[in-house]
Amino acid sequence: MGTESNLPDWVAEPCIMGIDEAGRGPVLGPMVYGCLYCARSYQETLSTLEFADSKTLKEEKREELFENLKADGSIGWAVDVIDPRELSAKMLKKNKINLNEISHNSAMGLVNQVMNMGVLLSEVYVDTVGDPEKYRIKLSERFPSIKFVVAKKADSVYPVVSGASIVAKVTRDRALRDWVLDETADNMQRNFGSGYPGDPVTKAWMENHKHEVFGFPSVVRFSWGTCKSYSKGMVDVLWEADANEEDESTGGSRKRQIKLTDVGFTTMKKRSEDIESCGKERSKFFQARKLQLVSQF
Repeated sequence: MGTESNLPDWVAEPCIMGIDEAGRGPVLGPMVYGCLYCARSYQETLSTLEFADSKTLKEEKREELFENLKADGSIGWAVDVIDPRELSAKMLKKNKINLNEISHNSAMGLVNQVMNMGVLLSEVYVDTVGDPEKYRIKLSERFPSIKFVVAKKADSVYPVVSGASIVAKVTRDRALRDWVLDETADNMQRNFGSGYPGDPVTKAWMENHKHEVFGFPSVVRFSWGTCKSYSKGMVDVLWEADANEEDESTGGSRKRQIKLTDVGFTTMKKRSEDIESCGKERSKFFQARKLQLVSQF
């Protein structure tokens, strides 16, 4: 596509864009949002380029079509690759961000990115996440100058969304295939399978790569409910809260112990000797090192 300084002339014409994702369901690897855009006058030619829902195409065909669209000077494309750790962190934070909201934000980010490049977007076609009409209203309120079409199975209906589907799917497949594991254990293997929870290869990989204390390698979306089924034999993990919390019932303050949940750790019966501090006393770890809580430096 080129940089902002050497954009083709057609970006100043009314343009259309398609948006689709790949990797929403898998328990491994990133979720990828992809977009494809071109001049509206190129729309008829676009329909002849054999784009289709990426799930209906073999890998070799997807790769071929992706290379073709990359070489086509009348087409632009972009991706947003969302790391599995980011997905889990957002879904488990105190003010949770669910997968639909993450998806919406990614799609809107791509629209904003392309517009900021100087592309004159007039129509955007989106494969829906959630209720199509509510999603369309949300997008239209954010970008009032653009006409949005949000539909189920849009990647099977609109060639511009089919192209975006190929961009997203090939990018995710390559990302998972070339994934660099942060972990360095001797028994780490790279045969993830498809990453989907029902894939026997993926299930075997997860079973063989869980750790009784640290859970799963960082390629795993540890917030997924799928991970809970692998929690047998994992230890209970407790975090000492280092801040006073207001006790509304007494008007005083108290120390409380926070338990880490929903990340693949199972519950074990606690013994008093296993817990150094769960009441008013500070943990012996902090006492021994004379560590104090400070509010300013």
